[in-house]
Amino acid sequence: MSTQAVTVIGLGPMGRTMANVFLDHGYAVTVWNRTASRADELVARGATLATTAEEAVAANELVILSLTDYDAVYAVLEQAERSLAGKVVVNLSSDTPDRARQAAAWLAERGAQHLTGGVQVPPSGLGDPESSTFYSGPQDVFEAHRPALEVLTGTDYRGEDPGLAALYYQMLMDVFWTSMLSWLHALAMADANGISAAEFLPYAARTARSLPGFFEFYTPRIDAGEHPGDVDRLAMGVASVEHIVHTADDAGVDTAFPTAVLDVFQKGMAKGFDQDSFTSLYKVFRGTAG
Repeated sequence: MSTQAVTVIGLGPMGRTMANVFLDHGYAVTVWNRTASRADELVARGATLATTAEEAVAANELVILSLTDYDAVYAVLEQAERSLAGKVVVNLSSDTPDRARQAAAWLAERGAQHLTGGVQVPPSGLGDPESSTFYSGPQDVFEAHRPALEVLTGTDYRGEDPGLAALYYQMLMDVFWTSMLSWLHALAMADANGISAAEFLPYAARTARSLPGFFEFYTPRIDAGEHPGDVDRLAMGVASVEHIVHTADDAGVDTAFPTAVLDVFQKGMAKGFDQDSFTSLYKVFRGTAG
């Protein structure tokens, strides 16, 4: 069973906020960070600062990691191997699904259990039940510690496979970062033509708000493996992206980003998808284009 005690390892902005949220909810919180001074505010609020990573792991059954990646995870946990048996390690560090599976196996060999987590909000969203975190790993372990995890955010359990939470997280990051870069690229073109970000904002926002409708329309077609050119055609998309590249070039804006998009469209054209929907590019990404 979970208890009202938790260890938080890694006190960057996310880890510090997690520790503060647990303190707000009356938890006994043990913290550790390579740079101990990052814990000063937390200690002043009542947290216990462990002097070593091993001491931090030994302090509580539930150990939450908020580290840069899994290299950092191993660098910490290898210092605490003697104390890992019987622990539940909730790994909120970002990395690949395969590395999450490897970490779960590594911990199991040492008698610990691993829950992979993918936090879907920045530190400011922690403590809000409307926020959400993906989790995967043993369901009984997740259910036992769900009350503590829901102190941080709402929970979205994806399944027993330790890699699933990392997979869902990385897929969302794929959507997020490419979307944000496309916005920045458009702003660079705007600025080159004397248009401010504020002036362009309502138009960018309107386009962003339209995307869920496109997702919903095309999703059943993609799941069915159907890419009919009844509402759009790849050949039209190629012309559109070519115009973006030329507009950027004319404005003296770096064309690498739209050129990369154009390259994907042209691969679809080379496969003979010109009269199909742009969603046929899914087969290019998937490597199933005949």
